[in-house]
Amino acid sequence: MNDRPEQPGPVAVVGAGTIGAGWAAYFALSGLQVRVADPSGEAPALVAATLERARPVMAALGRLSETPTVPRVFTDVAGAVQGAAHIQEALPEDMALKRRVYAQIEAAAPREAVLASSSSGLLPSALQEGMQHPERMLVVHPNNPPYLMPLVEIVAGRMTDPSILALTKSFYESLGKRTIVLRREVVGHIFNRLQAALWREAIHLVAGGYASAEDVDRAVVEGLGARWSVCGPLEILHLSGGEAGLAGSLDRLGPALQAWWGDLGEPRLDATTKQAVIASVDEAMRGSSYAERAARRDRLMIPLLASSLTDPDAAAR
Repeated sequence: MNDRPEQPGPVAVVGAGTIGAGWAAYFALSGLQVRVADPSGEAPALVAATLERARPVMAALGRLSETPTVPRVFTDVAGAVQGAAHIQEALPEDMALKRRVYAQIEAAAPREAVLASSSSGLLPSALQEGMQHPERMLVVHPNNPPYLMPLVEIVAGRMTDPSILALTKSFYESLGKRTIVLRREVVGHIFNRLQAALWREAIHLVAGGYASAEDVDRAVVEGLGARWSVCGPLEILHLSGGEAGLAGSLDRLGPALQAWWGDLGEPRLDATTKQAVIASVDEAMRGSSYAERAARRDRLMIPLLASSLTDPDAAAR
């Protein structure tokens, strides 16, 4: 990425947790002026550490601007959002908290600023309730971490102005992101509904004693995931039908698939289930730290993403 995208004002990131710090790093290393709002005394160190972790990743993927910046961290929302053209909210999944902070944002931010929530599952229409300018609010949920994963899902609420949806989509794409737009709101959007389905069965298999956490993860990484990196689940089902395509697969596998659905687990996250899964995952991690596992993920993802980012078929979708 050679040139800083056209941007009439700074970008504000509200919340400096894992997602917020990742967004701050992505925007800053894309060449934008970035302000971060978080009252925690740990926020500056977390933002700085994430920036340094993200820098070599974005450089390897060809996304690092020739004029990267360093985010400024504010303890108050008003200081961060004043004059901001785009505001990325990355607060915990707490509706009441988000609404309280939205009131602070609207009191201090420019009237024309776009407010994009990183919410992983809340409906934008619900988040818009009580806002003075709900037409400029929508959900932009990233794959985590934002500095590594190229795709974001965009969800408009009932009151979102269609022109704001188009403007927001263009803004992220100008920074090198790829976008998918939901046609209708649904709790959990796309990413997390798909993940939740797999997590449910993975937890069921481990807690039920059918397999270790390590082998469940290997089944995905060394088996299913290799195909998923180039074909989505519906395309894989389509290809399973040969020349007959999806219709052939559904005719041939339909009864078995229906039976598998009926036998999928429905685990409850009670103390016993959580203890069993945590113990098995801890064993699989073999004492490695969060930083070590995150660095490993980033390192191994770079060649995969570099390949997908240069795939003309993927770019045309």
